[in-house]
Amino acid sequence: MKGFKAFATGLAVALLASSAVRAETEYPSRTIKLVVGFGAGGGVDIVARLVAQKLQESLGQNVVVENKPGGNSMLGPDMVAKSAPDGYTLLYGASGQMVISPAVYTNKMPYQTLKDFVPVSLMANYPVILITSAKHPAANMKEFIAWAKANPDKTNYASSSAAFTLSAELFKMKTGTPGQAIIYKSSNESVTNVIGEQVTYAIAEPPPIVPQVVAGKARALAVASPTRLADLPDVPTMKEVGIDMDVSLATGVYAPAGTPPEIVKKLEAECIRIARSPDFQQKLRALSTDTIGSTSAEFIKTLDAEIKMWTEVARKADIKFDR
Repeated sequence: MKGFKAFATGLAVALLASSAVRAETEYPSRTIKLVVGFGAGGGVDIVARLVAQKLQESLGQNVVVENKPGGNSMLGPDMVAKSAPDGYTLLYGASGQMVISPAVYTNKMPYQTLKDFVPVSLMANYPVILITSAKHPAANMKEFIAWAKANPDKTNYASSSAAFTLSAELFKMKTGTPGQAIIYKSSNESVTNVIGEQVTYAIAEPPPIVPQVVAGKARALAVASPTRLADLPDVPTMKEVGIDMDVSLATGVYAPAGTPPEIVKKLEAECIRIARSPDFQQKLRALSTDTIGSTSAEFIKTLDAEIKMWTEVARKADIKFDR
């Protein structure tokens, strides 16, 4: 009997090992869907499409980006969290959805970042920039703050996620300026409406902003990073204009909780390889975005620290939102 039990145990272990090998070697065998919780054209979407293209080239299967904006940018992550954990539905998530929303929404979140997902790899990191229309009467930050305080009924800001809303609310706290949030589905929409003067200003990521500033359609007043951006060398940092504000946001690949470790490791290795490739780095530098390419364990550690940080910021600022 003991011999049979030992044989059965050995067989079970062998079958599990064989299954793991098949999962690693056979995956992927069909199209992979990479979900983005924002509209097309925004900074997260732009980088997600670059990642999807590179994954498709290396994995030998179609990788399609599916935009799922809505629900304060939480619709996409919620859908992925509820998807089959088989590696065929992934999320390209941003800080706003994964670490800031849990800190600021008073009602129950539809998902828990470190419970409902397996963070695969942190792919890119970028600062945020405050812009106005090129036609706005304020030529610099000092003039803009004075204008906003003198025109509280005309001052509002565009936002496409909790990350940009909280960044704008922090800016308001630091400067004493007014401003009501106007919500859009993507950063691209936010920037377009700032340029068209439907909204006063926006705080968003570089990819949709830099081309518009370079083209003279938008005016960048400050970047919330320790140093100036190479693509916008004349734009001062927030600290240079007297505002103690440093905000950096991250994007990365997530899989639903329960995804086989072998598939996660395969995706992790591909993401790291992509992030370290000269072609990908060059394309992201053109978007004023830094490449990272972390391991899953490193990504989890970063997310845990940022959730705690933003929760403390929201608590001190007494910032809470209803869903």
